[in-house]
Amino acid sequence: MKKTLCSSLLFFSSFFFSDCPTLLDHEVRFIDSQETKNLCDYQDKIILAVNVASKCGYTYQYESLQNLYSLYESNDFVILGFPSRDFLYQEFKEESKVKEFCETKYGVTFPIFATSSVKGKKANSFFKDLSRITGEQPGWNFHKYLIDRKGGVTSFSTKVEPDSKQLIDVLKSLLDK
Repeated sequence: MKKTLCSSLLFFSSFFFSDCPTLLDHEVRFIDSQETKNLCDYQDKIILAVNVASKCGYTYQYESLQNLYSLYESNDFVILGFPSRDFLYQEFKEESKVKEFCETKYGVTFPIFATSSVKGKKANSFFKDLSRITGEQPGWNFHKYLIDRKGGVTSFSTKVEPDSKQLIDVLKSLLDK
């Protein structure tokens, strides 16, 4: 009886006293894999969540995203890529092709998750929360959400380049906190 009570208390205390912001409490699957990850694992990092696509006029942004990741990864910064076919089906249908494209064409080493919807009623739960918090849902591929360590979110449109002064200034201010 005592053992069961202690186990129950331990389980429920971690549930009720979790430091993870609600925004990050989502289980997501890695691209071309059955392996999943709870985004709470990134709670102590500055996160740049981006809906990506392999066959878009903005696909070149992968290069700047990878450079940004390489530059700030050691400062508790991570980029999370979410491939989507929401915008004119500009993403491969097969996840294996998405993964191969990211790795071979742009040398992507930041986490890429399973292809999912990022806008509207069919959006994955993480992007629904991002849209609700910011009042902005992606209007096209490569929309960016910069998330601070407390769950605050700044939204950047597709046209804001990953290496733009606008995005870099906000990122550096968050990294300095």
